[in-house]
Formats: sequence, structure tokens, C-alpha cells
Amino acid sequence: MPHSQKLHEVFGGIDIYLFDQLLKGRFDQMTRVLDAGCGAGRNLVYFLRNGFDIFGIDSNPNAIASVHALAAQLAPELPLTNFTVAEIDDIPATDGQFDAVLGNAVLHFAEDQAQFDGMLNEMWRVLKTGGLFFARLASNIGIESQVTQVAGRRSKLPDGTMRFLVDEAMLLALAHRLGGRLLDPIKTTNVQNLRCMTTWCMQKQA
Repeated sequence: MPHSQKLHEVFGGIDIYLFDQLLKGRFDQMTRVLDAGCGAGRNLVYFLRNGFDIFGIDSNPNAIASVHALAAQLAPELPLTNFTVAEIDDIPATDGQFDAVLGNAVLHFAEDQAQFDGMLNEMWRVLKTGGLFFARLASNIGIESQVTQVAGRRSKLPDGTMRFLVDEAMLLALAHRLGGRLLDPIKTTNVQNLRCMTTWCMQKQA
């Protein structure tokens, strides 16, 4: 079996920056994890295979159906009700329910500031104090002059896509408002000046 296939069996299509958090031991003491905007489960495989009480929500019923099939195969002991159709700005969970909340490539789909705030506030609400918040989202960091602002922070990137874009000052201000401590410096990957993706990783302090 090719090495790449072996790795894919263990980790699926996991985001490399989420994989970095695993390597740093950030999930060593975690049990209950929510993937908010889980899609078809690209980031769930490792957690399903390794005994986590993993949950996922997505607004797409077809995506959740795919996750149900994946979970039934890799972690049949988990109830399929852990994975449900829901909006990120209305998460069906209690306050502080999760040790970690993942938001991989979802926050930048917000239509406006109100929806972005609603999504972020809900993800923060269901995270326990001391828990890990991990997000990857589009930003204008490094390509400010190449972004076409459409409405508020809703902007057109050089690759032609429309995204709600953040910047460093906004992320730092939000961390302060939420009571979050940055676990890593804010990191941004520039994809040949077509788009930029920023990794935002915090611990909830209060």
C-alpha cells in the first residue's frame, strides 16, 4: 500500500494546520470535540478512529448523510445523532459542552458582520472554559491591495470567489472581546496572491 494511502486511512483529508495542533499535543487531554461546518467529514477521520466523542454539524443534509456513513464504518459505537443538520449560528448544544470546537473554512461564508458574529459567538458559547478553538478562514492579510470590497467585509478575492474577510487587527480585537488567549501567532498562507487563509487558534479563558 502506498504511504499516501496509509496516511489517508489514518487521517483522512485532515487540514494540515489542524494536524499541526494534534502534533503539538493540543488534543491530548480532549474528549468531546465539535466540528462546526464538518462537510463530508474530511477532518473527522482521526477523531473517529481514536475514541473521541466527536460531534459534527453542517447545513447540508447530504454532507451529514456522508458523515453518518463514515461514522458507522469507523466508530460504530458513536450515536449517529452526534452528527446533525444545523446552522453554525444556532448550534444545538448546551453552553460549555465541548473541549474543542473546530471551524475549518466556514466563517468566511458569512453574508455579513451580523452572521459572522452569530456564528463565532455560538461556537464560543458551546466551548468550555479552558477549551480549544481552532479556525481557518479567509483573510485579506498580505493581499489588501488586491481585494475588491463589495459590502462591509464581504469582498471579492483575486481568485474570483466572494468571502467575508478578516484581518489581523480584527482577530486580535475579537480574541480580547471573547476572553481568548492566542495559542499560536496568527498564521496566514498566501496562495500565489489569489487568496489568503489564516489560522486562528485560541484557548477560552472565560
